[in-house]
Amino acid sequence: MTGTTTAAVRPRRGAVGAGANRWVVLVVLCVSLLLVALDATVLHVAVPAVTEDLRPGAMELLWIVDVYPLVCASLLILFGTLGDRIGRRRVLLLGYGCFGVASAMAAFAPTAEALILARALLGVGGAMIMPATLSILRQVFPDRRERALAIGIWSAVAAVGAAVGPLLGGFLLEHFWWGAVFLVNIPLMLVSLPVGRILLPESRGDRSGPWDVVGALMAAGGLFGVVLGVKRLGGAEAPASPCTVLPLLIGAALLVLFVRRQRRQLHPLVDLRMFRRPAFGTSVGCIVLAMLALVGLELIAAQYLQLVLGLSPLRTGLRLLPLTVAAMAAGLAGARMLRRFGPRRMVCTGFLLTAAAVLTLTAMGGSDNAPLLLSAFVLLGFGLETTLFGAYESMLSEAPADQAGGAAAMGETSYQLGAGIGIALLGSVMNAAYAPGLRSVPGVPRHASRAAGHSLGEAYDLADRLGGPAGAALRQAARDSFVHGLHVTLLVSAGLLLLGAVMALRLPRLMHCGTEAVTTVELPAPREVAESRVSA
Repeated sequence: MTGTTTAAVRPRRGAVGAGANRWVVLVVLCVSLLLVALDATVLHVAVPAVTEDLRPGAMELLWIVDVYPLVCASLLILFGTLGDRIGRRRVLLLGYGCFGVASAMAAFAPTAEALILARALLGVGGAMIMPATLSILRQVFPDRRERALAIGIWSAVAAVGAAVGPLLGGFLLEHFWWGAVFLVNIPLMLVSLPVGRILLPESRGDRSGPWDVVGALMAAGGLFGVVLGVKRLGGAEAPASPCTVLPLLIGAALLVLFVRRQRRQLHPLVDLRMFRRPAFGTSVGCIVLAMLALVGLELIAAQYLQLVLGLSPLRTGLRLLPLTVAAMAAGLAGARMLRRFGPRRMVCTGFLLTAAAVLTLTAMGGSDNAPLLLSAFVLLGFGLETTLFGAYESMLSEAPADQAGGAAAMGETSYQLGAGIGIALLGSVMNAAYAPGLRSVPGVPRHASRAAGHSLGEAYDLADRLGGPAGAALRQAARDSFVHGLHVTLLVSAGLLLLGAVMALRLPRLMHCGTEAVTTVELPAPREVAESRVSA
């Protein structure tokens, strides 16, 4: 059977996607993704409790929060391509084990350093799990129509996890200590390991030639440096600080060397020729642009709701909940929209809807306007998920089946990189628009005005210390400057989204729904599953 990528099926193994097994596999994969998405946000509400208990320094606290996404983003390509080589289920199950052990370490961490190490191991486990779930989904659903529905469910679960994380964390903190936000992962992982071992299919890509270990380490080091530098650009360090510039330059140099190495390799870790396909390269670019335009904006919106409108953290979460519900609805309806409109119109329309939502938010002022926020957040969630759904589906469908892990890793890496760049870029725009309004406030000392220009929270602290008319003037000036900065940031974000709509015009007009060839995929036969359950 030369000329085809379909490998011979082993005896007593079912064909890929046969029967209802593939939908059970989807449930297991979605549970895996839910845990990783939860852990990315569940710590946010626990930071004050962690600070009170472990007494970390400012730099240690920064690493406690940032080390998980930093390590996870750095290792996605490494573990995604390793799964193509040694088996995606094997890497996924190893990720389950690593995630469970790291969760126990984090829950009972006695010091800030131990918590940083545990969070780094959680990042390693997350990097094993995330690309494996998407690449197994790519293999189990060879038919593009069914795969589109599966990706919609998968992306809706990711939206749920990100939104439920802070709510779950808040509930656990009200009844238990801060370690409970990590301890909740352990029973789920103890269930996922045996269930995944029995139900998930094993799949591999092309195993000819050696695995490029040096290339994998270069990619990991390069991404670590770039993501770290980008995070520092959006943080408190000055842009010219060596702690910011040096990792950025080293990371960029390693990534350039990685690309040159892959072009010379007979058996490359990542086949960069995939980017020659307009749909693949454009899809990756759309993912980066969508996250770049919106992730930093989400953080600024949360500050607006709490510091300008004075809402509590719980009410802030409830105000943002319609965004998540709309994203879930778009994910579940994504397959039908893709069949009807095609990738080009779907992604382009998603960008335009999101830009319209962002422009609607420019009407926000210093007073609460609940109907405006509700309508804008619903439009924002629906448009963003429509964009990401169409881009992810096009990217996976364009990638060769034997490189599904590498393609999934590139998609997740572009997501993380876009998010990091967005926080840095929009944060810098916000600071540049916010600070000038506080340089000269009547009755406020010059040094206090300069310090108030760092952030709205710091301005409020200074206003409370000053008190009297000077404090009230500083508070009002800070509120007005923040709202102005928010409007400028929204306009920049809208411009990026419109650029994404133009970029999406390179995507295919129609969705081609053929059944595609796949590589070796092992699905347990019913008799083997029954025997394994009996022996257990």
